[in-house]
Amino acid sequence: MDPLTHALSGALLARAAATPQPATLPVPRPLPLRWQIAAGFAAAAFPDIDLILRLIDILTYLNWHQGPTHSLIMLPLWAWLLAWLFSKLSRRRYNWRLFYRSACLGIAIHIAGDLITSYGLMLFAPFTTERYSLPLVFVIDPWFSLIIVIGLIASWRYPQHKIPAIAALLALCGYVFFLWALQQHAVSIAHRYISSQTLPQEQINVLPQPLSPYHWKIIIRDHETYHIADIDLSASSGKPRTGTWLLPSIIAAYRPAQENNWHIQQQFGNDPTRSALLRQAWLAPDFTLFRSFAQFPVLDSVDTQEPGLCAWFYDLRFKFPELPPSFRYGVCRDNDQADWRTVRQRGLFYID
Repeated sequence: MDPLTHALSGALLARAAATPQPATLPVPRPLPLRWQIAAGFAAAAFPDIDLILRLIDILTYLNWHQGPTHSLIMLPLWAWLLAWLFSKLSRRRYNWRLFYRSACLGIAIHIAGDLITSYGLMLFAPFTTERYSLPLVFVIDPWFSLIIVIGLIASWRYPQHKIPAIAALLALCGYVFFLWALQQHAVSIAHRYISSQTLPQEQINVLPQPLSPYHWKIIIRDHETYHIADIDLSASSGKPRTGTWLLPSIIAAYRPAQENNWHIQQQFGNDPTRSALLRQAWLAPDFTLFRSFAQFPVLDSVDTQEPGLCAWFYDLRFKFPELPPSFRYGVCRDNDQADWRTVRQRGLFYID
């Protein structure tokens, strides 16, 4: 999920859980509402501090993004460090314990927000690097963000009441449940396709897509073969595939389920004469980091310049209609005796 939405969600949750301000000033001094909201905002932005890993290497960042800073096990430690920092920023007017709950809530809602995207979190780091994901929301979802913004505006308009913030959080839960229902619909479409094709092995993955909550990518993996469909669950009949502008073209690429808009991609392409060489390239030791990152790797292209060769791969999670794939990496060698080396190709977006 995008950093701003994360931070705003932390502010919203902190407002909903804020400690009431007493009429008289007790000892110790209570934490003002503005500090509670600010702490929730900052704490909810904090886990994405792992962006600094890009300074080391992009593949290192891709493999460790949403890692230890997104761990439930380490949440208490991060919350304590943030609470101590917030106390310092307040020039010790407020004890760190007063910030601790807001910090915990901010980090927790960040983890929850990323859990429902498709990237995957290391929820139990440092004990395991296994990733967990319930992909329901695309990384940028304007409806999700709008609910949060409306809740914050209403909370600002009625500063003495928690009800607007609580209502917005309940609306977010309702929206996520709506997305879960759409996901289950897409899963049922995948099962019908599997039955019609009598596939021997099924590994179904349904991923949210940009521009509409009704847009989903279905990936069915059968060994090295992918069956893929870009589905628009809101469309009951065909719509024209027209549009000269980019956004209408992307939207038009998502088709109604009844159009049977399936296509097949092979992990190592459709040329059997190259499959052995491409598998050798894929398994090269220098390509380990990309292999660890890619959940649905597929060959993009092969560049041949005798006697050298480059095989370019990407992950189907990051390929959207009408756009070049993000995080595209090649494994190259200069000649038959040279070692394979990893090469990065920049994509369309900054994050690439």
